[in-house]
Amino acid sequence: MTRRPTEKPAARRQKTPNSHAAEGDLNRTPQREEWGRRNIGPEARAILEEDATYFLRQALSTPCLNVLSRCEGIYIQDLQGRRYMDFHGNSVHQVGFGNPRVLRAVKAQLDDLSFCTRRYTNVPAIALAKKLAGITPGDLGKSLFCPSGAAAMGMAIRLARAATGRFKTISMWGAFHGASLDTASVGGQRMFRGDIGPLLPGTEHVPPPDPYRCLWGCGGQCDLRCARVVEYVLEQEGDVAAVIAEPVRSTACIPPPDYWRTVREACDRHGALLIFDEIPQGLGRTGRMFACEHFGVVPDILVLGKGLGGGVLPMAAMVARPALDVMADRALGHYTHEKNPVCCRAALATIQCLEEDGLVERSRTLGERALARMRQMMSRHPLIGDVRGLGLLLAIELVRDRGTQEPASAEAERVMYRALEKGLSFKVTEGNILSLIPPLTITWEKLDHALDIIEECIAAVERR
Repeated sequence: MTRRPTEKPAARRQKTPNSHAAEGDLNRTPQREEWGRRNIGPEARAILEEDATYFLRQALSTPCLNVLSRCEGIYIQDLQGRRYMDFHGNSVHQVGFGNPRVLRAVKAQLDDLSFCTRRYTNVPAIALAKKLAGITPGDLGKSLFCPSGAAAMGMAIRLARAATGRFKTISMWGAFHGASLDTASVGGQRMFRGDIGPLLPGTEHVPPPDPYRCLWGCGGQCDLRCARVVEYVLEQEGDVAAVIAEPVRSTACIPPPDYWRTVREACDRHGALLIFDEIPQGLGRTGRMFACEHFGVVPDILVLGKGLGGGVLPMAAMVARPALDVMADRALGHYTHEKNPVCCRAALATIQCLEEDGLVERSRTLGERALARMRQMMSRHPLIGDVRGLGLLLAIELVRDRGTQEPASAEAERVMYRALEKGLSFKVTEGNILSLIPPLTITWEKLDHALDIIEECIAAVERR
């Protein structure tokens, strides 16, 4: 699944403090300004200035990079007619942009029932809940829907509190579960936690499993000390409601095979629920319908979002064990669009595409080929410190020195902007990791071409 590094001194494994500052690339750098001068025309520049006038600014989103006019399949297109293969897509594009089946379903539902008032139900909502009960692992079988992944995670936290009578959580440093106050509290990113005042109480954090930068210096020979830390905190606290985590992080950091089994068993021993956040990585991205299936572990609550709306509409879901249906007399979600029939129809069409078009298996096979190609690239380029992937969740980590693992953040940014000029869009995360997340509909020819572009750009940066 992932390349295991050779043994290195543990003291050299840590990133510099600033390298963990952002889950995405920053937008105010000389590289960004230079790219804009070369690539943004007068019309697009005027629109970008208007955008800056009327939208509140925030890190990671502003100033905007460019103005889009179209998206289709694996491509986004800017106002000047240039097309880019989109290996970012905010993780919504498993079935590609503008998928005809999803669009037909949405249009048909708009002509039938466009909204469902609370206290009523509708056939598409029930069909989606039934479908999720059928495809999720284990005995997960009862759902609630809402418009965003952060809201779904908030419902999961609330349900865990109600079901256990506890309020504490354990989650991972570096994780992202949403930008709302509750999800930022369980999340582990400084960008969303810093300088905003008190967060939710009882949100304990532990280091994530990271075979490449293991805090315990395992050198690829994992003895699961990372998992035992979770149990240690469970034991010390004694009253944790839930462990909340992404089974596979968006940096394509893949835990050791027995990590989640060990954590699952620890949760059971200490009466804590296990909540898996599969908002970005569920629905086929990793080569299985759900990432947790790679580890043979069933959570108590599974949270979905992003791609569930087919890259067209905002849609998220929380799917729980029926035994957790304990809040009939209290509000758990109560969202205006919790059973929106148009969003539900888009989700049903998305799942149909994944199943009938063989996109989950396609993700697995293309991901294996891509990872093999990336390993070849690594053998040729010292700037590449690690390559890893699971399905079409792929990552290339750039370092200035493989021995010290010093992050090559400036170099990663140069690679990103060079690739944009060659028609490939992707995100840099944690400062030095090229995050490669293509639509599952991509062909091998296009994926191979994208890797050609990345290798060309890495080689050009190395020559500087």
